[in-house]
Amino acid sequence: MKETSAATSWAAYICQMESVLALELDDARRQELLVQFSRIAQMAQPLMDLPLDARLEIAGVYRA
Repeated sequence: MKETSAATSWAAYICQMESVLALELDDARRQELLVQFSRIAQMAQPLMDLPLDARLEIAGVYRA
């Protein structure tokens, strides 16, 4: 079930980006983007699941 909702979310993202960027993608390109976004999300998931200590300091922010 989680995979279905993730695929639906990526499909919605692709549709929104088509509108924002004024692109017209064919179904084959849309499907390939969906495959690639899903693949990237799977690779990133272990890092996203890594628990962070609440007391962990954030990186400094450069301000000009």
